[in-house]
Amino acid sequence: MEVKIGVQHAPREIVLESGQSAEEVEQLVAQSLAGKSQLLSLTDDKGRKVLVPSERIAYVEIGEPTARRVGFGTL
Repeated sequence: MEVKIGVQHAPREIVLESGQSAEEVEQLVAQSLAGKSQLLSLTDDKGRKVLVPSERIAYVEIGEPTARRVGFGTL
């Protein structure tokens, strides 16, 4: 699943592919924004952790991964 995180005062967003479900990601974001934790912690497909301070989160976009096209076929 693709997750995009907008960070305040940062020119680019954080994009990661996560094996977590949309419900899990949404629950972690909600807990973080409710003040239950100071960091939003997500793990990507390669096992790396992404930590974002809760007070710096501008938005979170949760979506399905896009299939990458390979080859020279017509679009």
